Amino acid sequence: MTEQQPPTAKNYDPSTFRDKPVSFVRRGGRMTPSQERAWEGLRHLYLVDVPHGRAATSVAEGATGDPAEIFGREAPLVVEVGSGQGHAILHAAQERPDTNFLAIEVFRAGLARTMIRAESAAVDNLRLAEANAPEVLERFLPEGSVDELWVYFPDPWAKARHQKRRLVNEEFAGIAARALRPGGLIRLATDWEDYAEQMREVLDAAPDFERAFAGDWAERYDGRVLTAFEKKGSDKGRAIRDLTYRRR
Repeated sequence: MTEQQPPTAKNYDPSTFRDKPVSFVRRGGRMTPSQERAWEGLRHLYLVDVPHGRAATSVAEGATGDPAEIFGREAPLVVEVGSGQGHAILHAAQERPDTNFLAIEVFRAGLARTMIRAESAAVDNLRLAEANAPEVLERFLPEGSVDELWVYFPDPWAKARHQKRRLVNEEFAGIAARALRPGGLIRLATDWEDYAEQMREVLDAAPDFERAFAGDWAERYDGRVLTAFEKKGSDKGRAIRDLTYRRR
């Protein structure tokens, strides 16, 4: 009988791991051929060069970006956190050509689909960032450079043991406040009741924000196009909750 050897210890470089959980799981998966072509052919037009740290979607220490240089003009800036396939922000960019729009997303297939649609619509006031959104807001963009920040239907992390991954918490409120100019708005929407209540509790308590709505919930923002994702939640009987807060 051969004596079993003890398992070889794995060596991990702790610098490749973040010191706190992120609000997404970046699973593998290949893009379709059309998405691959879009990524290779269009990223020079739409993708912002965000230097990464050791983690794949992190923002390198000291990396910064100037919106005026990124867009080639001075204009109000709207940033969407977790833009998915880009339906909401692309519609808004078409409706508001005098405004700059930055979509932040970690899933490359979604960014590629956004590029395809942006090219088809001949949109030139939209840029994309493949990065962890809180790091973009905290490190990459200048303080007070954002006019509106959108957080639409973030992952609810419904299981109690996973809720530490939820994006909207006290720390994120501080990061959002740093990025927004005084008077700027953060708009949020979710179809998960307890997450909506958590968002409201967090932002009600944030010293840098005040409610921009009366009553329990904000009215649905007219500038948010109805997406298949939102419709799916409604069809399942989940109420869509909106919140809007103003940076003091």
